[in-house]
Amino acid sequence: MGYTIGQVAKRMGLTAHTLRYYDKEGLLPTMRKSSSGLRVFTAEDIEWLIIIECLKGCGMHLKDIKHYIDMCREGDATLAERLEMFKKQKEHLEEQLAQLKKHMEKVDYKIAYYTEAVKKGSIDKAKSNAYLKAEKERIFGSEIKAVTKA
Repeated sequence: MGYTIGQVAKRMGLTAHTLRYYDKEGLLPTMRKSSSGLRVFTAEDIEWLIIIECLKGCGMHLKDIKHYIDMCREGDATLAERLEMFKKQKEHLEEQLAQLKKHMEKVDYKIAYYTEAVKKGSIDKAKSNAYLKAEKERIFGSEIKAVTKA
């Protein structure tokens, strides 16, 4: 069964322009066109799109996604290289996750800080909270020291 570019765009939350671009860049290796020249998407094309969107969401560049697709088409000779590609991508994601956790900790501190300020009716009273002082030092201390040393 085939799907039109409009149907796929709507179901995938992509634009027709994006789908045409992916096809033009060789990211849809199984894409076929009808006798009238219209793109006809199959379930296999949709599987590729799901993979492409996942990899893009993981921060992979389109040229690297294209390289991955090319390796898939080459067959088993590229299995080890594909494995390494995904291991590196996982490392990259773990680094991003660690950074996001640090940011979340800072946001949580600020929420606690302003919650205390609202409760006490004053920033100065929030600043005098011993727990918040200790948290500020724990969360921001090393960064502040690193910047002020320079």
